[in-house]
This record gives sequence, structure tokens and C-alpha cells, in this order.
Amino acid sequence: MKRDDAKAELIGHMKVLRAFAMSLTRNSAAADDLVQDTVLKAWSNMDRFEEGSNMRAWLFTILRNTFYSNRRKASRETEDVDGVLTQKLAEKPAHDGRLQLADFRVAFGTLPPEQREVLMLVGAMQYSYEEAADMCGVKVGTIKSRLNRGREALAEAMRLSDDDPFEMTDAATHAVVSANGGQVG
Repeated sequence: MKRDDAKAELIGHMKVLRAFAMSLTRNSAAADDLVQDTVLKAWSNMDRFEEGSNMRAWLFTILRNTFYSNRRKASRETEDVDGVLTQKLAEKPAHDGRLQLADFRVAFGTLPPEQREVLMLVGAMQYSYEEAADMCGVKVGTIKSRLNRGREALAEAMRLSDDDPFEMTDAATHAVVSANGGQVG
């Protein structure tokens, strides 16, 4: 079949295609989209149409298959107009946390031993200020001072400001650099 003849015949079936699409979708806009998809598929596969066969039946088969394929696809999808579900599914790449962890380790290694010790005891191991003071043989005020200076030095070494998000791969490291380090008071 010549391309011009096929085009004319295809256009001649548009009304019945739309009626069939309406019977399946029961929605005018969805029916129009379905007919458009059908015509596009038929036109791009016109070389597969066998001359002398029933074009209407071929078009109806394409339309029907497209409709059911779209329904199967829709049953696996969830509508998320405002993006709330997508936000919940999104996962930050793991390499970001590993890179920040590597930066943390370098910065942590530059601190004086007294600050590293207090950051580990209070931040990572979650000991109270009093328990850390007893272990280190110093007063609670000294622990708080070392902890504060250690956190400030880490933030400076890692070029972090109060507004920057800091996402680590493990909670213990995050506790070391967080403002309260898990401490209540």
C-alpha cells in the first residue's frame, strides 16, 4: 500500500478510533491521548501493515494493546503531584557521606589529643560531662571547654558554617560534631 493511500485510510478511521477509545477510557482527554498514541504507533510501523488486510482491525488492536499497557503501567505507578512521596524515596548518594567522613578523619587527626579524647567520650560514646571529667581527671568545665574548642576547630578545618548541612554515614561521627553531642545539658 502506498504511503499516501495508507495515510488517507488511517485518517478515515479517526472517528471510530476515538469512539472506541472513549468506550475504554470514559474520559475525553484520555481518549484523545490514546488515539494520538495509536496513530503515532501505526504511522511509525506502517511498513508492518499487510496490504489487503483490515486496517481498522489493525488500528483497533494497536489502540486496545496501548490502553491495556498504559493501565498495567499506571497500576505500578503512584501519583505524586506535590513531590512528597518522591522526597521520601530519594536517597543521598553514599559517596557524599564517605567523602565527608574522609574529610572528618583528616580534620579530627589535626586536633590536640585532649580535644579528640573529649569529642570521642562525650560525642561518640555518649558519656556525660561528669563521667568524662572523672575519666580524664579534670573538672566538668574543662571537659565542656575542650569539647567546644574541639567542635569549633573541626568545623573550621572542614570549612563548615552553622547553615551548612552536615550528613555523615554514621551516627557516632555526627554526634561528635553536632552542637549538643547528644547531651541534654
